Amino acid sequence: MSRRMRPVIGVTTSVKTGWRVFPFIAFGVWLAGGRSVRWSTRGEADATQVDGVIVGGGDDISPELYGGELVTTAVLDPARDRLEAGVVAQAFDLGKPVLGICRGSQMLNVALGGTLHQDAYSHYGARKYSTLLPKKDVQVIAGTRLAQLTGAAPMRVNALHSQAVDRLGEGLVVAARDPSGMVQAIERIADPFALGVQWHPEYLTYARRQRALFRALVAAARACREDRAQLAEVSAEALTL
Repeated sequence: MSRRMRPVIGVTTSVKTGWRVFPFIAFGVWLAGGRSVRWSTRGEADATQVDGVIVGGGDDISPELYGGELVTTAVLDPARDRLEAGVVAQAFDLGKPVLGICRGSQMLNVALGGTLHQDAYSHYGARKYSTLLPKKDVQVIAGTRLAQLTGAAPMRVNALHSQAVDRLGEGLVVAARDPSGMVQAIERIADPFALGVQWHPEYLTYARRQRALFRALVAAARACREDRAQLAEVSAEALTL
């Protein structure tokens, strides 16, 4: 597949750590048939210029976005919060697919009116994981889009987060939980495609089930681009009549 024909995915990243995270995400997108452009607060993030969006991992999301109270352990990036909330809203307005990774899953929920547990492991009394290695068990919920993509069998994933989804945003459902009950994946009921996973599939692309997440996003982005091209063609024909 030529570079020009690959769907373009805009990837939001942290200014501080994005340089080392982005190549892993871009590789996952490339394997799925797309290509990536990196966005951060040092430049513009415009969903009109891409076919799909990935909201990447990083710092905690400010509770100001959902009416929560700040905890002392939070590491915040207000500028990134504003950028990503705007990008998610713009993508949905344009009917473009979104994949949220870790922080990105949380941002997807907050952008749709949901809330977060700022100290999720304390809330659930669960063992905290902080590893890129797949050491955490997650149960995929049968009947969800995630289950269609990866199968409903339990999966082993990595974990670097401290926050997690509390109250669901509008139009979202839970797609996976860990053994403590903590939300590990969410998805949008209606189109456009939107999926958020609490783990980091970009570090697990050797696993077929994790590659499936990138394939689903790129497939949705390709369909979105083709639909826009067809609409533009019909509009052009109408102008000639």
